[in-house]
Amino acid sequence: MDRAQKAAAVEKLHKAFKETESIVVTGYTGMTVAQVTDLRVKMRAEGVSYKVSKNRLVLRALKGTRFESIGPMLKGPVGLATSKDPVAASRIAYNFAKDNEKLVIIGGALGEKLLDKSSIEALSKLPSLDSLRAKLLGMLQTPATRLAVLTAAPASQLARVVQAYANKNKH
Repeated sequence: MDRAQKAAAVEKLHKAFKETESIVVTGYTGMTVAQVTDLRVKMRAEGVSYKVSKNRLVLRALKGTRFESIGPMLKGPVGLATSKDPVAASRIAYNFAKDNEKLVIIGGALGEKLLDKSSIEALSKLPSLDSLRAKLLGMLQTPATRLAVLTAAPASQLARVVQAYANKNKH
């Protein structure tokens, strides 16, 4: 990799770090290509990116971002899971690590807050942003649905009374 390619890689990583909400740092020593591919497929399905890059390049790319504090975690072969959803990267990495002991969660960051392994685990148990939005929308729609039913009920009852009165007069 020449200097221009390294500069382009650093710039691409820097841009990705600026657009993300959370980062999970993982160790992947001993994982097969098939296992890493499986992890990437699972992450991509949830909108999470998993990158493996030289630590020196990552350290350069972290400068000027809110994730600079993860620098000391970058020792040895590490992969970075990044996500705009604050929970998705943690959830997928943690669940994958439960089934595959070769993926080791080192730590991460949520915004400027540095997270250790136990914090990543706690974060992974929270519902996703989309799930929370759906629950909130459901809670907001329920009163509106009830209100619509209540306001329609008197009109339908009145219509039934008028219909019954009309039927009574026919006989």
